[in-house]
Amino acid sequence: MNISDSAPTATAPDLPLATECDVLVIGGGPAGATAAALLARQGRKVVVLEKAHHPRFHIGESLLPANVALFDQLGLRDELERIGMPKYGVEFVSPDHEHVQMVEFGDAWDKSMPYAWQVRRSEMDELLFRNATRQGAETIEGCRVRDVAFDDEGATVQAVLDDGAQRSWRARFVIDASGRDTFLSNKLKAKQKNPRHNSSALFGHFVNAERLPGKLEGNITIFWFAHGWFWYIPLADGTTSVGAVCWPYYLKSRTKPLKDFFADTIALCPQLAERLQNATLVDEATYATGNYSYTSTHSSGERYLMLGDAYTFVDPVFSSGVYLAMHNAFEGSKLVAAALDQPARVAAMRRSFERYMRKGPREFSWFIFRVTNPTIRDFFMYPENPFRVKEALLSLLAGDIYGKTPIWKSLRVLKGLYYLVSAGHPRRTWTAWARRRSNVRDLGPLRGENVVEAR
Repeated sequence: MNISDSAPTATAPDLPLATECDVLVIGGGPAGATAAALLARQGRKVVVLEKAHHPRFHIGESLLPANVALFDQLGLRDELERIGMPKYGVEFVSPDHEHVQMVEFGDAWDKSMPYAWQVRRSEMDELLFRNATRQGAETIEGCRVRDVAFDDEGATVQAVLDDGAQRSWRARFVIDASGRDTFLSNKLKAKQKNPRHNSSALFGHFVNAERLPGKLEGNITIFWFAHGWFWYIPLADGTTSVGAVCWPYYLKSRTKPLKDFFADTIALCPQLAERLQNATLVDEATYATGNYSYTSTHSSGERYLMLGDAYTFVDPVFSSGVYLAMHNAFEGSKLVAAALDQPARVAAMRRSFERYMRKGPREFSWFIFRVTNPTIRDFFMYPENPFRVKEALLSLLAGDIYGKTPIWKSLRVLKGLYYLVSAGHPRRTWTAWARRRSNVRDLGPLRGENVVEAR
């Protein structure tokens, strides 16, 4: 039997009495809370188990314009407007160019998605979680899943509460939205390191950081530097999230406290250091996370799905994480409903779902893998629009990859131009390729402090 369809069955006589439910969701982040809300709306008995307590810290604060329609469907757009900082575009800053470049989502192919938001994830995630409760899901915080055992009729899920009490559920279907814990992927030995990408990050929040004027205040800024790139995300409460995504060898070189190492890293990017010259690190706190690119061999089985980061994660450069997680939940909830009500349809739907789950990471990854390449950097710094390639790229950056917007021919043209320009600069291209090949090598676990999740 295929590994995606099988797992051990729990038969221990001392397990706690199981509570019945239709769907059990592991994780109360964007993917889990969204799926739970959608399924509970249908009148299904849904249980969400979240290991932490909301509000809880999480990185990944920049949303995409394509997120807006999802919040509309959840009835949460007004609440996002209240907590979010409007984000109309992206600013690119390169050490190899004297100018900065601003692009706006309103110039994408589809002009109806001109903005998104920067958000405190603690606020946004709690908003989604409480909405799942309002829709009828049973949501339990401080409850860590310890085991899931599948059988022919469903699954037995074992969990433990913060006070040590054990709980058990019998579920007809399980959704793994455990984020970077990748609960089922680890259990089924489906998790694989991404052989084409390997990054680490260190980050913190600042007050009194310099911001762009007027409408541009909420735009994200991407700064390239010698060891990778920085994000610069202004938040509505006046703080600014700053993080360095860099090759693991750089973080492995640290010989001083993380806070001091982060300050030294910022100093390597003079344009960023200038914007932070009057800023203060909030609570003196700096965080690091390492080797976080991975994927899974599959995203679904007969009685389970893996959504969002529980399935795969590549790199946060295009802020795709929350959007993919929530869109996964919208598509996945359709598959769950069919599995519960129309099992004869499930095999075909699963094949389609597997293709769908690979599409988003694949389309973003082509650019993610090349974002530090000098040819792609030039494309971002000198955006032109032959064959509507700029509009198509902005549509990708906006997350407009699942609708009917006809961007794909133009994106193929853009990729062709990339290869032509690269061939025209053979020494630069060879140097960049050789450096990347060296940089993505696996150096083992990150040695650090305050290691947390990053998106």
